[in-house]
Amino acid sequence: MPRKPLRIASVNVNGIRAAFRNGMGEWLDGRGVDILALQEVRAQTEDIENLVDDGWNILHDPATAKGRAGVALLSRDKAKIHRVTFGPDDFDSAGRWLEADYEWGDKVVTVVSTYVHSGEDGTPKQVEKYKFLDAMEQHLPALREHNPLAVVVGDLNVGHRKIDIRNWRGNQKKAGFLPTERAYFDRFVGAEDDPGYNAGAGLGWVDLHRRFEGEVEGPYTWWSQRGHAFDNDTGWRIDYQLATPELAASAVSYTIDRAASHDARWSDHAPVVVDYSL
Repeated sequence: MPRKPLRIASVNVNGIRAAFRNGMGEWLDGRGVDILALQEVRAQTEDIENLVDDGWNILHDPATAKGRAGVALLSRDKAKIHRVTFGPDDFDSAGRWLEADYEWGDKVVTVVSTYVHSGEDGTPKQVEKYKFLDAMEQHLPALREHNPLAVVVGDLNVGHRKIDIRNWRGNQKKAGFLPTERAYFDRFVGAEDDPGYNAGAGLGWVDLHRRFEGEVEGPYTWWSQRGHAFDNDTGWRIDYQLATPELAASAVSYTIDRAASHDARWSDHAPVVVDYSL
């Protein structure tokens, strides 16, 4: 009997302890996730262990600064191997890049949980963001060479195209939608005016959101906590699952688990859930 599709979910939890207090556990218990990628964990490994049931295997890379950033991978099956080294030796990527190989049937799938800096134009924060994106661009070919079945998931803190941000006109000079940031994604998946966009252009990776949702505004994955951004759906699409063409070909469903209402949210981000039929 063929094994069921591999369900990979990714979400910036904005602090895992707060997320569980507000209902993340109920979502996780009912979602049938096989591999869960978390960003902005902002906790210690023992905190994660105390929050989830014993059936989860946990990989966690905390940030150098306690209580900041932090990425994790939770799985029902143990990882075959995992890596956290990323970028130049003098670059602190702790808490922002965690990759692991998982056996699924007779296949091995490589999953990366990543949390790109939010940045701030004209400040050292933006310099660090560009350093990270540079390292990511340099590493993606090696990642695909390591395993043709690979996916990079997480909060990448960049809206690639105008249809990824509701208020794109008002954010053209702000971190998250700067032309220099968006150009990285042109190189990852292709520019929107490239005939090979999302189909072999650039480094050849596939943005599964656009593969499934098509050329429509949104749907979004993050909404500011200020004002009525969530209620008005004034959001950003900054959470991704970027897959190799080989893995993207096996994707059979894509869902953004947007909360039913503002008071039902347990994070300011919504989970991105993809099923891969391997």
